[in-house]
Amino acid sequence: MVVSSRSDRSPRARVVAVVAAVLLAAVGLGAGVALVNLVALVLPAVGVPITRGLSLVLSLVFVQGIGVLLVAGAYLWWTGRGRSFVGVRVPTTRDLVWIVSGYVLAMVANFGVGIARLLLGVESAQNSVIDIVLPQPELLLLLIPASFLLVGPGEELLFRGIVQGRLRESFGPIVGIGLATLIFIVVHYPSLTGTPEGRAVYIAGLALPALVFAVAYEATDNVVVPAVIHGAYNATLFALAYVALTYAPEGGTQMETAAVEAALLFLPF
Repeated sequence: MVVSSRSDRSPRARVVAVVAAVLLAAVGLGAGVALVNLVALVLPAVGVPITRGLSLVLSLVFVQGIGVLLVAGAYLWWTGRGRSFVGVRVPTTRDLVWIVSGYVLAMVANFGVGIARLLLGVESAQNSVIDIVLPQPELLLLLIPASFLLVGPGEELLFRGIVQGRLRESFGPIVGIGLATLIFIVVHYPSLTGTPEGRAVYIAGLALPALVFAVAYEATDNVVVPAVIHGAYNATLFALAYVALTYAPEGGTQMETAAVEAALLFLPF
């Protein structure tokens, strides 16, 4: 773990850290959303229709890709922290152990929440992206490589590398992990629809793997580690959802929807 020379744990510094972390998360994703909306206005004006597939591609490229990178890069440049602040390097053998174990723990957490949901008979809230992929399951195949190339790296750079790193300076690693995970959840919450119980199930399915990513980052000080875990986790769920949608028996709508819901937990758009 890197201990920044900027560490200041006074009450004022902690308030500033929380405000900065929330703004970074909001602006990091908001910049991408703004770009998506801008492009969505321009393309139809020049005769390019916005299809389901194009809508998904635009969200992935501009939200998890360009928007996050621009905000993260601007923050590191403006504050003079540099790339070392987030920790980017080729994984070591120890890092690889964390990647494998973190992936297993994240999947166990996901299935654990799923089993609890079945036992309690509670329906999960839904993410609006379900409406995009249900009619076209092949779009899930696009999300598999995107998980490794855009979703994992983009979200981990923002929420672990930048947000968690900023909170660590003023609160230390344990509280930093908790606050970064809370911010991650809050950012995803507005996209949910469903009952309070369903939202709680969704949030639990989101929080537990997110904690795994956060701990793996803190233990290795290498943002590549949680990025790979996150990417592999998402890709696995997208693959399972595709199989469920494509090969489920006739009338298996409930199972299909449940599979897709599980796969879409980590997409904030």
